[in-house]
Amino acid sequence: MIKAVIFDLDDTLISERKYIESGYKHIASLLNTQGIGKQDDVYNMLSNLFEESPINVFNRLFESLNLSYTTSDIRKLVNEYRNHFPTINFFDDVVPCLNELRKRGLKLGIITDGYASSQKAKLSSLSASNYFNEIIVTDELGREYWKPHQKPFEIIKEKLQVEYEEMIYIGDNPEKDFYISNIYPIKTIRINRKGVYRNRDYMDGIREHYSIENLDSFLMLLDNWD
Repeated sequence: MIKAVIFDLDDTLISERKYIESGYKHIASLLNTQGIGKQDDVYNMLSNLFEESPINVFNRLFESLNLSYTTSDIRKLVNEYRNHFPTINFFDDVVPCLNELRKRGLKLGIITDGYASSQKAKLSSLSASNYFNEIIVTDELGREYWKPHQKPFEIIKEKLQVEYEEMIYIGDNPEKDFYISNIYPIKTIRINRKGVYRNRDYMDGIREHYSIENLDSFLMLLDNWD
């Protein structure tokens, strides 16, 4: 019997692309106040550079603008990006699903990787604590405990007071979200949000138990759960 549903955050509950857009708008506004380019132009440049490659976007921005820069300049922009308060929302199917799961008496949790400051700002912007019983930002445990490490799953199991076989984990990233089922008897579900990391390879070939397109499909799957 399923008693708890645990979710990934990025590209599962929210669009990582929308978060990136929010961050780039913040950076474009910041640079504009420093006299570096028009805000809309800089934002478009950042977006286009990201589409070309997500590597060293800020460095390449300065180079595209023929501006000299230092390591300190880049570090400041990275910190601004990671610490900005984002303008983001849950995907449209999230809150109705969470409300239905709560009606059914299921416990809800989040396990999310990413820099702690960024993830906590996202969670705060979403008022996520209003919906979830427990939230684990793995970076607060230590970088070595990011998924696919089992420690965050062990912690949330104890906090929610359920057994592993009573848990479902819903994520999107094949590189790290489903390997846990090779360690503990947690059922895993892959949601296809067409997200930033959708083309990653499965870790050791460990695949999800079920695949869905949206959370409405998850509720239907749950209705027929054995």
